[in-house]
Amino acid sequence: MKIWLLLAAANGFLSVGLGAFGAHGLKNKVGEVELAAFETGAQYHMYHALALLAVAWLATQTDSMSVTIAGSAFMTGILLFSGSLYFLGATGSRSLVLLTPLGGTAFLIGWLCLAVAAWCID
Repeated sequence: MKIWLLLAAANGFLSVGLGAFGAHGLKNKVGEVELAAFETGAQYHMYHALALLAVAWLATQTDSMSVTIAGSAFMTGILLFSGSLYFLGATGSRSLVLLTPLGGTAFLIGWLCLAVAAWCID
């Protein structure tokens, strides 16, 4: 599906841009813990942008609902996991920290659904 490829590309772009912002724009403005959180958010953002490429490919191979669930779970994980770490890193506020494990759970669901979808390929 075209949407998954577009989302993969957009998220790859954003993860590189935000990673560069963290490395250069935040380096001397936030503490080490905040910078590390921001960098972790950027790393997982990129990993899951690449996972969305796998979703895009699998969508051409099978019509399994698991593909759609995987892509949706990866997007949810990016928003919750990476988003909360970006927020923590940029602001120092821990007000969204409870979203981080929810995002991690969404990533796990995405990987499980990706495996199910791959299993369904003829």
